[in-house]
Amino acid sequence: MNIFPTSMLIASVVAVTLSCSQIMPGAAEAKTVKPTLVPAYNFTPVTAQIQAWIDKGYYPGAALLVVKDNQVVCERYFGSYNPDTIVYIASAGKWLGAATIATLVDEHKLSWDDPVVKWLPQFTDVKGKATLRQLLSHTSGYRNYQPDGVHPDNYQTTTESVAHIQPLPPVSAPGTHFDYGGLAMQVAGRMAELAASKDWESLFQERIARPLRMVNTHFTPVDPGHIPMIAGGARSTLRDYGNFLAMIINNGMFEGHRILSEQAIRAMQADQVRGALVQPGQEFVERARGGKHNGIYGLGEWREILDAQGQATLISSPSWAGAYPWIDKTHNLYGFFLAHVAGPAASRDKFNAFYSSPVIPMLVGQAIDAEITSAHNLRSTQ
Repeated sequence: MNIFPTSMLIASVVAVTLSCSQIMPGAAEAKTVKPTLVPAYNFTPVTAQIQAWIDKGYYPGAALLVVKDNQVVCERYFGSYNPDTIVYIASAGKWLGAATIATLVDEHKLSWDDPVVKWLPQFTDVKGKATLRQLLSHTSGYRNYQPDGVHPDNYQTTTESVAHIQPLPPVSAPGTHFDYGGLAMQVAGRMAELAASKDWESLFQERIARPLRMVNTHFTPVDPGHIPMIAGGARSTLRDYGNFLAMIINNGMFEGHRILSEQAIRAMQADQVRGALVQPGQEFVERARGGKHNGIYGLGEWREILDAQGQATLISSPSWAGAYPWIDKTHNLYGFFLAHVAGPAASRDKFNAFYSSPVIPMLVGQAIDAEITSAHNLRSTQ
């Protein structure tokens, strides 16, 4: 069961422009949402961009959800996708993983500042000094991926995975360099398993998926027999992930129930790079947005755009495959672009989904601004 009541759907359809009119029965929203009409935003530029990617063969299908002020303003399916389409979301799962661990921090079973060695005493070198906070912000000093010539991280349990991460030499001292990757999150997940005495998938289902009615979302092996990859092994649907974003934008609340504390939400969205070196021109925020700032990452999420006070106003968790969830605080909205790049066309054209999807929140924001300006001008002439 999703949280999008049909009564709200009917009201939304009345106001949504033709560019986003393909809303299916049962579309989504939090119980706090009232069945009122919403402005008719023109999302034609963003839907046209998505359709162009599909027409070029980069995606077999895609889906888009935009929710502003807790009202669905766009739900659209493209190509072969429909509300039941389940897709591996790659690094968009990092946000889910960090939130799962945050529930244990809320219960004081873990601390963001717990060193690895507290839970994994076999980490006797400098890697053991890295904290949970650093593991989830890519500042731990761990290798980002298994090096060439070493068995890839495709073991049967997180215990076995961590056992093969432990002997790898660090690339830097904890807290000194930002290096985006996945291995450190495997260690963070194992710490969570030990703190809760449960396996990772059970933790996620109990603490995030079931409370948020994410019935089709799981951390499953990407390949048969491989362990759940905490940094990239989740699969989900459009509406499932929308429920997660609804909780985040509402400061940890969902359907009247608290899932995460406001303190946890603030920690996840805060600058957790904390002065670690960010290589110029190398990381996602600078390459996707053009501008440069050092506080690019929180816990499991990118801090794409900051306000004058250094607070994140655009937060995201993009994936190499195209899936792109975001929260836009400037416009009080959240959105999710669900897709998974496939086929020879993407390789032929050197299409990079990781750096292409970030255009979507910009186009959505422009549509919102255009409607606001139009409404203001109309009032001024009356």
